[in-house]
Amino acid sequence: MSVLKHTRPADGVVATVNGAPLALEGAPGRRLSAALRGAGLTDVKVGCDAGDCGACTVLVDGAPRCACLMSTAQAEGRTIETLSGLSASGETAALADAFLARGAAQCGICTPGMMVAATAALRAGPPDDDAIETALAGVLCRCTGYQPIVDAVRDVVRGRHDPAPDDEGHVGASIVRLDGPKKCDGRERFGDDVAPAGALHMRIIRSPHPHAAFALEGLKAFAAARGLVALTAEDVPGENRFGVIPAFADQPVFAQSVARFPGEAVAALVGPADAIAALTDVPVRFEALPAATAPHEATAEGAPILHPGRPGNVMCRGRVSCGNADAALADAAVTATGRFTTPFVEHAPIEPEAGYARRTGDRLEIFAATQAPHMDREAVAAILGLADDAVRIVPTACGGGFGTKLDLSVQPYLALGTWVTGQPVRLAYTRKESMQATTKRHPADITATVGAAADGTLTAMTFSGTFDTGAYASWGPTVATRVPVHASGPYRVPHYTATSAAIHTHNPPSGAFRGFGVPQSAIAQEVLFEDLARALGIDGLTFRLKNALRNGDTTVCGQTFPSGVGIAACLEALRPHFDSARRVTEGTVRRGVGVAAGWYGCGNTSMPNPSTMRAIARPDGKIVLHQGATDIGQGANTVITQIFATALGVPATAVTLVGPDTDETPDAGKTSASRQTFVSGNAARLAGEALRAELLRLGNAGPDATIRVPALTIVDGAREQTLALTAPVEVSRTYDPPTEPLDENGQGAPYAVFGYAAHMAEVAVDMALGTVRVTRMTAAHDVGRAINPTLVEGQVTGGIAQGLGMALMEEYIPGRTENLHDYLIPTIGDMPPVKTLIIEEPDPHGPYGAKGLGEHVLIPTAPAILNAIRDATGARLTAVPATPDRVLAAIKAQS
Repeated sequence: MSVLKHTRPADGVVATVNGAPLALEGAPGRRLSAALRGAGLTDVKVGCDAGDCGACTVLVDGAPRCACLMSTAQAEGRTIETLSGLSASGETAALADAFLARGAAQCGICTPGMMVAATAALRAGPPDDDAIETALAGVLCRCTGYQPIVDAVRDVVRGRHDPAPDDEGHVGASIVRLDGPKKCDGRERFGDDVAPAGALHMRIIRSPHPHAAFALEGLKAFAAARGLVALTAEDVPGENRFGVIPAFADQPVFAQSVARFPGEAVAALVGPADAIAALTDVPVRFEALPAATAPHEATAEGAPILHPGRPGNVMCRGRVSCGNADAALADAAVTATGRFTTPFVEHAPIEPEAGYARRTGDRLEIFAATQAPHMDREAVAAILGLADDAVRIVPTACGGGFGTKLDLSVQPYLALGTWVTGQPVRLAYTRKESMQATTKRHPADITATVGAAADGTLTAMTFSGTFDTGAYASWGPTVATRVPVHASGPYRVPHYTATSAAIHTHNPPSGAFRGFGVPQSAIAQEVLFEDLARALGIDGLTFRLKNALRNGDTTVCGQTFPSGVGIAACLEALRPHFDSARRVTEGTVRRGVGVAAGWYGCGNTSMPNPSTMRAIARPDGKIVLHQGATDIGQGANTVITQIFATALGVPATAVTLVGPDTDETPDAGKTSASRQTFVSGNAARLAGEALRAELLRLGNAGPDATIRVPALTIVDGAREQTLALTAPVEVSRTYDPPTEPLDENGQGAPYAVFGYAAHMAEVAVDMALGTVRVTRMTAAHDVGRAINPTLVEGQVTGGIAQGLGMALMEEYIPGRTENLHDYLIPTIGDMPPVKTLIIEEPDPHGPYGAKGLGEHVLIPTAPAILNAIRDATGARLTAVPATPDRVLAAIKAQS
């Protein structure tokens, strides 16, 4: 493609962009990424503005470059190609097909950068495996674990074409994800892609201190003098607080006089983009106050109390107890005890929180990424003092969530800015803001003791966990409740006492993060079980198999499942891999193998957890499913449609999907706790069955009749009848899992369904440097029924990547690791090959036997890696991440 030469126009720089000359508006120093997006090329994503994530990768004169690191002046006269311009080209079109077949586009926010970088590699000549990884190394992905992306590029190089998927797309078929094509050609719209031209911009003023008094004198006048509007707590017309659990709602939209964590919002300024961009100092004075930044400080005598009515800064506690654990431990043939610590872990979705709001008369509409649209609507309505139906939430595509987008972030500020000004307002967090102001994984301080009989039978366990819940409650009560239920792992433990406490500190709020505290407790439990196995001379896999829950066994909550308990099958699936794995315990680089297991209850703990689906057969023959479950990359849109289509008896491609949108779709609950496949899938199954029954009734057909689309023809044996509907046929169905409340000892039925997992890690440890390389992961997962096996494999590799990060590198330190350079997440070079073993032990409650999966994958990954390090070196790790200094210290301690 030839380069067009131009002189610089008065209003910007001219480059050839996607084959045509384009004037890039703004100052010559403006980031190229911002200029391209300003020109409507929103397929160029922004994840960091620092060259760390690669989401903004474009081709400049054929070479991949981070557009955020180039100025528009540097682009003058250059040829620039973005995904939207490349999508019709041969290499990129082939990549799109391969990405779809492999499930390589999950949330989709990194997909443009990945595909542009891969296109450059393919153009340079057929790359080998090392060249593929090198080409993609500059782009971060938080969802996929990279393996399906690498496999997709390999497929293009090798000219491989997968067989066509099941035409019906019913349960069990690996059809391509329904929202995949627009993720692979740049059409997908995320939170920062949807605001109209001319929308006002917003800047939030945040506390620089963990605990600070502040004064806002003169802020309103300062803003007015610059054509801006200042917003403070006094501008909140309803309740100046929010929270995901009503009884614990305690976080203000804007702090009043005192800020309780670094990054807390105290005010905001709204106005034209150029005026907001020109802001430097603002007249807000902060005075640092004594801060408690760790639970032991917050519970010490004389510590500042963050919230009245929560003495000792204890937010809440949890407890599960059965039998007599202390007596049983005293009688055990062998015991093991330990103290384990885990840090804050950052979700680090590649898409920072973003969106826009507009006012339509007396109603407010918010367009933003979220995992819980109906919860957002209720919370925003309360903040504005409006009825729920006066607020509409329209979720955009979600560029990764993992729990952090369950809580409100930009929504209250967009709502207030629009409500006060009457104009559309947009807001996108910077990477630093995202990491400062959003929730984290709870740091944990855990002490536990386990005991076993001489034959290796587990007899007892005690567990005490303290969790840093930060300045505000968020999902802290859920973590405190869920951890004691799960801390035994999926094993028979007849005598058990587990307690937890969530403690307020002057840290960012801790919230939901893929596992709700269970990954932390699993580290303690699985390392201690390895202690017992070693003390008894039993290999770790045999020990776990001996004690694994089976059908009919009783859990620590007194719950019995007559079927569907698949943990033993998962462990047994690892046996041939465990027996053949390579172990080298001599020399400088030593290899080891470790196993760990996990379980996770799907849905809310002992609480109502309903999802509702609405389905319509229209007179024109269209089948429409209104489903409000947000797809954050896990594939809910596709899986729920497959379940519905199977129940109705039509191809999945015949279903038109609407939603999520609080005006258009019923409440399908939040996307969390691995509940959507199970709970919303069941609601979709019920809706499909109900619509099928009604259509067959109208056709006077028997239950075995066939429905043909698009004409809605009912075939019953030799008889065919095309329905002539004069009005839509509509059904609505709700599913709520059967659970029971827990008593004071945590006895009851907290979940209707558990999913199960067992992982094996193989590692190479450099004894001189302390570095750990995971060389292979083998993951066995009982999913009940794999609705879409390709999507199952994608969840497994992605969850393992996050578990690997937790095990080896990820540690969020407020004020220090607030970017994707200092805060490390796994890159393509860190990920090992992953072997997924799908186990199907159908559960009677699941749709077609299916169970949830998303959370389960992360739980056993870190402890399996720690146990593998121990197998290689003898070093027992009790703190993560297992950084080289910690590994070396543990090696020195054991020797």
